[in-house]
Amino acid sequence: MSEMLKGIAASDGIAAAKAYMLVQPDLSFSESSVEDTEAETKRLDDAVEAAKADLKIIKEKAAANLGAEEAEVFEAHLTILSDPELIGNIKDKITNDKVNAEKALKDVTDMFIAMFEGMTDNAYMQERAGDIRDVTKRVLSHLLGVNLPNPALINEEVVIVAHDLTPSDTAQLDRNFVKGFITDIGGRTSHSAIMSRTLEIPAIVGSGDATSAIKEDQTVIIDGIEGKAIIEPSAEELKKYEDKASDFAKQKAEWEELKDAKTLTADGKQFTLGANIGTPKDVAGATDNGAEAVGLFRSEFLYMDASELPSEDDQFEAYKQAVEGMGGKQVVVRTMDIGGDKELPYLPLPEEMNPFLGYRAIRISLDKQDIFRTQLRALLRASNYGRLAIMFPMIATVKEFKAAKAIFEEEKAKFVQAGKPVSDDIEVGMMMEIPAAAMIADKLAKYSDFFSIGTNDLIQYTMAADRGNERVSYLYQPYNPSILRLIKNIIDSSHAEGKWTGMCGEMAGDQIAVPILAGLGLDEFSMSATSILKTRSLMKKLDTEKMKKLAEKAVNECETTEEVISLVKEFTD
Repeated sequence: MSEMLKGIAASDGIAAAKAYMLVQPDLSFSESSVEDTEAETKRLDDAVEAAKADLKIIKEKAAANLGAEEAEVFEAHLTILSDPELIGNIKDKITNDKVNAEKALKDVTDMFIAMFEGMTDNAYMQERAGDIRDVTKRVLSHLLGVNLPNPALINEEVVIVAHDLTPSDTAQLDRNFVKGFITDIGGRTSHSAIMSRTLEIPAIVGSGDATSAIKEDQTVIIDGIEGKAIIEPSAEELKKYEDKASDFAKQKAEWEELKDAKTLTADGKQFTLGANIGTPKDVAGATDNGAEAVGLFRSEFLYMDASELPSEDDQFEAYKQAVEGMGGKQVVVRTMDIGGDKELPYLPLPEEMNPFLGYRAIRISLDKQDIFRTQLRALLRASNYGRLAIMFPMIATVKEFKAAKAIFEEEKAKFVQAGKPVSDDIEVGMMMEIPAAAMIADKLAKYSDFFSIGTNDLIQYTMAADRGNERVSYLYQPYNPSILRLIKNIIDSSHAEGKWTGMCGEMAGDQIAVPILAGLGLDEFSMSATSILKTRSLMKKLDTEKMKKLAEKAVNECETTEEVISLVKEFTD
């Protein structure tokens, strides 16, 4: 009999396939004595060779999906497994101590890990400790005869079931085989949800217990439209969802007819619909979905997908590829937004009680100016190849924005003085995601060329509710009148100075929010590429004068989120 799980609809679409459990297995073992040390050594050799075979496949997949540089980490892992000193020490321990291969492997690798971690004056060598941990886990899995899940090795149609998915996990997913996914935790604004929309994979997040309710190889239907998963569906249920998938495909085909159309409302007002991207490869998805701009290039993914700080040349090539790919349409690059839940293993940050309220984003850039200046130089070089804009994340005060812009102007002046080509029309703006900044938007608008509202953080900071915490998820209320009032103040303040305001948070593609935002006068809506055509279709049905009245009522008369939702339905039905 089938079973239903409810979660949060994270990415539209319907998928049905067998479950692939992306759950870390139990790698515990017991120490034991062995008499036949030769046989035990052969067990080790076999496990090492199996691990090498895994890594070669993973490296090929990573090179295809992420690029050659990112794949080099797996070459480093292969090198470790071919190190005669490491392997020799493990074999010696098996022979001399007459212990099982698992025990010998752990003891020797623990020793190497401790040695590398102790090299506090050599960051490169410290990083090798993590590589040895990964390699040890892979070899140990083969010794124990358990599967170590890796999305890069998937070669048949599956639905991924996981507690959560990291950005690196989702970056390895092959859409030819991964038809959808469901996670225990997360919300619509979690990184796994955002990546699922970028990859156009149906997804459900925040199901609570998918990993305990679903077993390996069970058939699972993912309904990313309504946030439902059906475990071991009946023939009738499969047919029902096949029909639903067919209807959704027809709807998508209708939306695709708007790919090259302008974003116009029923009364002829034009807006800009942009795409949020994480890498230059995402530009293809943006243009395929009719994006009129890139409203957010999350440059931190260039840092998160590297094993060390990306060089100026590496960043330049990425930004150049993005602006060229957009063919003259604007690309807004957010400078490095690291901190909070985004960490870099090669850039240790201090332990903090509240990392989301701590040392992150522009605060790191202003402190570690060598990293910031390297990024700005790469952006200045790329500005010659298309229409590029830059925005600073997590700005809280006028002083912070002025300091960041001054560093940009210094680097630009150096280019001009050296006779290096650089665009004269780079707009320099800021993210509006801190309530303090939203409240002084009129002051900031005098200095910033534009605002981009990051609603994911703006909402959690305004409501004092962690957007990833299921216990307070009810407070993540994008339509709350308090949020709408902040958004109105930001838009009005920019327009008073002749500037424009965009939105790059997930709210920009929310079908309930869009009519209100249009009424408030938001200029640019930037969202997951897969939401663009659906939003353009919605825009065609809106009358902006009517939406202005909707927005005014929502901001001034409504007291609750529920009242705002009812009002939108009343004005748009």
